[in-house]
Amino acid sequence: MRARVQSVTVTWVRTGLGLHLPAWQSHHRTPQLNFSDFQHCGRGSCIRRYSGLTSSPRSSTFYRQLSARHTNSIPLSSQISHRLYPAQPRCYTTMAPVPKTMSGILIEETGGVEVLKWKTDLPVPELKEGEILVRNEFVGVNFIDTYFRTGLYKSPLPLITGKEAAGTIIAAHPSVHTSDPSLQEGTCVAYVADHAYAELTAVGADRAAAIPAGLATDTAAASLLQGLTALTFVREAAGLARPGDQVKGQGQLGVSEGPWALVHAAAGGTGLMLVQMLAAHGARVIGTAGGEAKCALARGNGAQWVVDSKSEDVVGRVREITGGKGVDVIFDGVGKATFDGDLEMIARKGTLVVFGNASGPVPPVDVLKLGAKNIKLMRPQLVSYIVTKEERAAYTKELFELLLAGKVKVKIHEVYPLKDVGQAHSDLEGRKTAGKLLLKV
Repeated sequence: MRARVQSVTVTWVRTGLGLHLPAWQSHHRTPQLNFSDFQHCGRGSCIRRYSGLTSSPRSSTFYRQLSARHTNSIPLSSQISHRLYPAQPRCYTTMAPVPKTMSGILIEETGGVEVLKWKTDLPVPELKEGEILVRNEFVGVNFIDTYFRTGLYKSPLPLITGKEAAGTIIAAHPSVHTSDPSLQEGTCVAYVADHAYAELTAVGADRAAAIPAGLATDTAAASLLQGLTALTFVREAAGLARPGDQVKGQGQLGVSEGPWALVHAAAGGTGLMLVQMLAAHGARVIGTAGGEAKCALARGNGAQWVVDSKSEDVVGRVREITGGKGVDVIFDGVGKATFDGDLEMIARKGTLVVFGNASGPVPPVDVLKLGAKNIKLMRPQLVSYIVTKEERAAYTKELFELLLAGKVKVKIHEVYPLKDVGQAHSDLEGRKTAGKLLLKV
């Protein structure tokens, strides 16, 4: 019979996000806790004594039992389910020699998910001036990855796709040692760059950012591309000022009250980020989502009104919600299926931001259709907003601050082994997900 652990003391690290286990204890995912769950909290940690746990503190069962103790003491939105792969509060720091070959996903021809080939003998990239070599731990999955897989977006083949990841620097070109001392071997980083579907990726040092203390590696990997997309689109495409920079009594987007904003696919990764950021900027947010569960998720993240795109007339409901005015700005990552409705829902002098092709690309547009309401139509890309090192650094810093302060949260839908990326693509394209998809390397 297994020995009963009568009492054990667990120290939780205290950060701006809440409480979590330190890296050396975090073998398995445990919930983020509220400070109110603890009687004794110091400046940097909280200590709680547990009794009646029936396993060793180093075992997986212990962490499941520990998690269960707090399931009912935190809000539903903060509860984090167990997943096959746990998040690590910090990156692995054990250094090893750089191998000659690596594992990864190679696309040799465009097509369906069957073209995503798992390889174990890919050459490790050689570092060029200004580059670092990152051992990836978590890789973000995005719709743009499917566009390169299918050939909608052109790229030379064979191709290792993937646009964002987080991991540990295991090597750096000598030029990096002098140009950016903060990015050295052993540093935990997140980046937006190509070729992330692999064990190792060569990344321009100016494309990577050190992950701040208190931010989990999986959160950094899940938030960077979609978080920067949402932040730059709200700020640059829609033109909304930072909450602290807004002039009292002066409206935004030409309206005296908070502007009406509509986010399509509001329960997706980018959609959830947009909803939260728009709400923080004082917008009146309407979200569309398919099905009751996704609508509830969008509502729980800041959408004051949610329209079920599966069962409701979106155009009619938006007219009803806005009193016939329409919305001042629309963020549309769906594309072909929603674009005509957007032109009906947009308010006079409104801004229509089309940024995705989930249902297919928008056909050529007759610009005369824009004149009746003086509509501003945009098709922005994140990369054009973060061209300079200063732009990348400023927006990344702001995003990390929002995450650490808890003003923006990341919902991770599922974590897949890297070799199962085909299933991740199928789930994403089949609209079976709510939140962010990650790959564990």
